[in-house]
Amino acid sequence: MSEEGGLDRGQPVYAQLAAILRQRILAGELEPGQQVPSKSELRDHYGVAPGTVERAFALLRAEGLVEDVRGRGLFVMDEDDRPPTG
Repeated sequence: MSEEGGLDRGQPVYAQLAAILRQRILAGELEPGQQVPSKSELRDHYGVAPGTVERAFALLRAEGLVEDVRGRGLFVMDEDDRPPTG
């Protein structure tokens, strides 16, 4: 990732985007129950393809950091509902 918070095209962009969102979740910037920025918001902000955003979301889902709420979007999971790390 670049120092401006942008993306470094030398690394997989979806992994960098997931890392940005993961850091925001773990730092409490995105709180449990809060909606994650939408695919279109992230696509427009970072200039990436919709599939790239979906791959980043898939990584966060697999890590148990976020969950889909049908018809509403992607939301940060409560820490108590996350799988144990480590």
